[in-house]
Amino acid sequence: MPGPYRNASGEDVSGWQALRWFATRTVRRLPRPPRSPVRGIAPDLAFLTANRDTPAATWIGHSTVLLQVGGVNILTDPMFSCFASPLPIGGPRRHQPPGVPLAELPRIDVVLLSHIHYDHLDRRSVRTLARQAGGPPLFLVPAGVERWFAANVPGTVLAGDAATVRGFEWDDVLADHPRAPGLTFDFLRVQHWSNRSPFSRNDTPWGSWAIRHHGFSFWFSGDLGYSADAAEIGRRFGGFDAAAIAIGAYEPRWFMKGQHCNPDEAVQIMHDVRAREAFAIHWGTFELTDEPLDQPPRDLAAALAARGVPAERFRVLRHGETRRYAPGGRP
Repeated sequence: MPGPYRNASGEDVSGWQALRWFATRTVRRLPRPPRSPVRGIAPDLAFLTANRDTPAATWIGHSTVLLQVGGVNILTDPMFSCFASPLPIGGPRRHQPPGVPLAELPRIDVVLLSHIHYDHLDRRSVRTLARQAGGPPLFLVPAGVERWFAANVPGTVLAGDAATVRGFEWDDVLADHPRAPGLTFDFLRVQHWSNRSPFSRNDTPWGSWAIRHHGFSFWFSGDLGYSADAAEIGRRFGGFDAAAIAIGAYEPRWFMKGQHCNPDEAVQIMHDVRAREAFAIHWGTFELTDEPLDQPPRDLAAALAARGVPAERFRVLRHGETRRYAPGGRP
């Protein structure tokens, strides 16, 4: 496997597999159109702007979540652009606008990045966040991505107390930072891969994030295929009050299984990490693989029913919807 970073399982995706998949989906004209529209709701901007006390998670779209805990505003994988592509136009097109417009976010204190694929690291979005009123957020990124920020985000500071970007290897921890007092961030390995160009495969890590605060803990899955990593995270951390878990971009299984979990595997991941409840991310925003845009929630409902898991334990939020929690994770 090229590059220094490897999945614990040893699995990886080959270029020949990607070419075979692209040719097959082109011939079959996939994905099919959705059977029903994916619609968001108006966000509760007054609550989001004023909230300092209530643990809350708002799904903005794809893997972008606004997490509010301990008076700190945390944003995951900020992606607000119309295309997930290195070009201004081209590549997967956004089908659903952000549930909270970038200009209407509350001031962001910390940004968590899971990996550097274009649907997760978007240059326009992070540049705009770096220019927010009051100064840039603290960007916590996979090791080596600091160099990308230095080259692409004006004003990036890499060292000292004024650093705006900090790189993480797997299992690195940041606790009680002045920008996030009382919070601990852990960067944890899951099964996926990384690249920003054909010449930079797996030279930066990919991962999930555990966010811990007294009285509330949260796990952000990032992109992941099903593996033993989730159960290891559950053993290490003893569970989470809530989790955001990817459920989309999973067909065809022969190609996607090693990099994206399907909804049934997402339910198992919720159990493996010992999350009290979860909500779905990484679906309904970009058409990335062969299943229709609206298929993941139907497959999730079927998986929950087959396993006898109440639907309330793994929710499907609408773009812009907020889930509020009491301390200790109780809704």
